[in-house]
Amino acid sequence: MPELRKDPITGRWVIIATDRAKRPSDFVRRVPEPPASAICPFCYGNENKTPPEVLAYRTSGNRDQPGWRVRVVPNKFPVLGIEGELNRQGEGMYDKMNGIGAHEVIIEGPDHDKTLGGMPEKLIEEVLWAFKERVTDLKKDRRFRYIILFKNHGDAAGASLEHPHSQLIALPVIPKRVKEEVDAARLFHDLKERCIFCDIVRYETTAGVRLISETDRFTVLAPYAPRFPFETWILPKVHQSHFEDADAPTLANLAWVLGTTIRKLEKVLERPAYNFIVHSTPVQEGTLAYYHWHIEIIPKLTKVAGFEWATGFYINPTPPEESAKFLREAGLG
Repeated sequence: MPELRKDPITGRWVIIATDRAKRPSDFVRRVPEPPASAICPFCYGNENKTPPEVLAYRTSGNRDQPGWRVRVVPNKFPVLGIEGELNRQGEGMYDKMNGIGAHEVIIEGPDHDKTLGGMPEKLIEEVLWAFKERVTDLKKDRRFRYIILFKNHGDAAGASLEHPHSQLIALPVIPKRVKEEVDAARLFHDLKERCIFCDIVRYETTAGVRLISETDRFTVLAPYAPRFPFETWILPKVHQSHFEDADAPTLANLAWVLGTTIRKLEKVLERPAYNFIVHSTPVQEGTLAYYHWHIEIIPKLTKVAGFEWATGFYINPTPPEESAKFLREAGLG
C-alpha cells in the first residue's frame, strides 16, 4: 500500500508510491521510440482495458461498453488506494499514515485526437459536470479532506496518454500549497473584510491591462505576479468557495470560457503542452467568505531549475501585461 510521510521541517506531505517502485535503471533517460500501433485504453471498444467505470454519460450502450460521451474510471495505477484505514502513526520523530485516497480518470470523449480547444462546447460542459458529480460523491467519505481536479496535456506536462483526459485525486490531508493559499486569503479577509479574489476580479476588470476576456459570469486574466509565461486564471465573478457548488448556467458558461481560453493559448503558442488545476476549498469545510474557487492554466514553456528549487522564486521572461495582450488580440471570443 502507498504511504504518506510528513516532512518534519516544512510540514509537506509526500506520497511514497510503493506500488510504483522503480529501480535505478528505470530512471535512465532513453530516446523515445515512435509508438507502435498501441491500443489506447480510452478509445471506444477498449473499455475492458480500464477498471470498471464509476460514472458515464451515454448516448447508447450499457456499462463498460461503447456509446459513452464522457467516462470516469479508477486509475489503473493509482497513487493512493481507496480501501483501508488511515492508521496515522509516529515512527520516532516522524509522522506517517497509509496512502488512502481515490485516483480517477475523466475520459473527455471517445475521439482520440480531439484537444480541449477543439471539443464541442457541450462536451466540455459534460466533462465539468463529471468533475462536479465525482467531487460531490467522494466528499461524502470523511477520510478525504481535499480533492484535486487537474489536466496534464502533452508529454512536457506529464501526460502519459494522448487521448484527452483529466484526473481527480482525493487526499486524506490538505496539501501545504493549498493551505498556504487558503490561509493567506483568510488573513486578507480578517484585515479588510473582503475576499481577495473578488477584489482581484473587480480591479483587473476595471484596469484592463491583464484582462484576457470576460463574460457575465467569468473573468479570464493574466495574474499580476505569474510564475510562468502565459499563466492564465479563470475566476467566477460571483463569490463561491466550492467548485462543486457551481450551478448549471455557471458550468455551461465555464465550458465556453474554458474552450475559448485554450483555443487562444493554442493559437498564440502553437498548441503548447499545459496543465490546468481547479483550486477549490477543502471539501470538509463549509461555505467560506474568504476563499474563491478558480482555475489556473499553466503552459509548459519554461523549466523549473536550481534557482527556483533553492529559493521558491520564479523567473518569468514574459510580463503578464504582454501575455494578456497577445491572448486578448487572438480573438476567438
